[in-house]
Amino acid sequence: MRPFAMMRGATLVLAGALLCAPAGARSDGRSSGRTDARAPAKVRPEVDQRAYMHGIGAAAGPREVTYVFFSSSGLPPRGPDRNRNWTHDIYVAEWKPAQASLGKARLLVAEKEAQEPVSVAQNAAGRIMLTFEDGSNAANSVSQRYRVYGADLQPQQAKSVDVWSGGHSGHVAAVGDTFVVFYSDDWIDGGGVDNLGTGNGVYLKTYGANGQLLRSTDVARDTREWWPLIAGSKELALLAWQAFIPGETHAGLKTAIYRPGDGALIGTQVLNDHLKYYTYGVAYVPALNSFLVVGTSDTGKGFAHLLDTAGKVTASLPCMPASVREAGITVVGDMAYTPGQDGRLLHLKLSTDAIELRGSQPSPIPWTYQGSLGLVRSPSMLHWVSLTPAGLREGDFDLSRATPPSAADLCR
Repeated sequence: MRPFAMMRGATLVLAGALLCAPAGARSDGRSSGRTDARAPAKVRPEVDQRAYMHGIGAAAGPREVTYVFFSSSGLPPRGPDRNRNWTHDIYVAEWKPAQASLGKARLLVAEKEAQEPVSVAQNAAGRIMLTFEDGSNAANSVSQRYRVYGADLQPQQAKSVDVWSGGHSGHVAAVGDTFVVFYSDDWIDGGGVDNLGTGNGVYLKTYGANGQLLRSTDVARDTREWWPLIAGSKELALLAWQAFIPGETHAGLKTAIYRPGDGALIGTQVLNDHLKYYTYGVAYVPALNSFLVVGTSDTGKGFAHLLDTAGKVTASLPCMPASVREAGITVVGDMAYTPGQDGRLLHLKLSTDAIELRGSQPSPIPWTYQGSLGLVRSPSMLHWVSLTPAGLREGDFDLSRATPPSAADLCR
């Protein structure tokens, strides 16, 4: 990957509502202890961990199969090449609730340079779209690209297709039968994390089920706003992105609602004006027809908000344990689960007018800023997959083992 692409923030991938599973399967356990057959490359502490693995997502396949997609610099991951370029390809593995761990991964997308971080969406008809940055044959350092697959993983195009030449940091969501890719463009040096720079605007492309372009929309054009995340419902999408604040070491977190049917953007707002860079995530909550935003402020305190279909905040938890950059959010009914920076899994109870930190439990696997994903093994058991420099790490969470929050967890 080109050097400027190595400077940007980590990906966040959402999981949960579409990944339901029957009761039964495995009833207990901690870590699966999964390891790769070959020893991974020695992790160099000065190297960005995302150079090993970066980006993970999931979609439903036939016969209770879940496809898990991830970007990795080989299996096991090798890290950057001798010229410090990133070398990720995209892999896919299959999982069923009765399995202790993911099945053997196979190569799905392989080109020169890197295809990362992969983001995944599945529309109402079962079609799957992957989007990712790609440095291969890119006229502008990188290009945001996509591929569409059938529910059987048969490709619908002969090769990857540009969303935008020079685009980056893209994420995709399905809204009904359509796909919406939310991406950034260009790069401005200086400012941001470690003074490495910022993107220069955020934009939308809406596609039909076969990957045909339906609409292009500017959300914030030619301005220092970037790292766009998206969550979709049947009719709408929630957009979230960060805005550079001159002279400050924190960002502003902005949100809006997008209607693909007519291209309307409504409810644009600054949700948090002291965001810790890149540390936020979004998910749709079908049981409430609402969107969940989880993040961390520059003071190290976490927060959560529920937004309705107009983008209005209906419930807030202003202080909770810090969330993890990269981490997935798994939604099960009116509960949401997401990693905490102190090595726990956080349990959030949701209603239309309240968010409660119901409890937490220690994680048997490490959390990193490379990406993680929660899969539903049963109503009381989650299986979590975490990307690390050494490869995939997997573990189970028996949700009944959660402990109530402490006074410190509740910021009292």
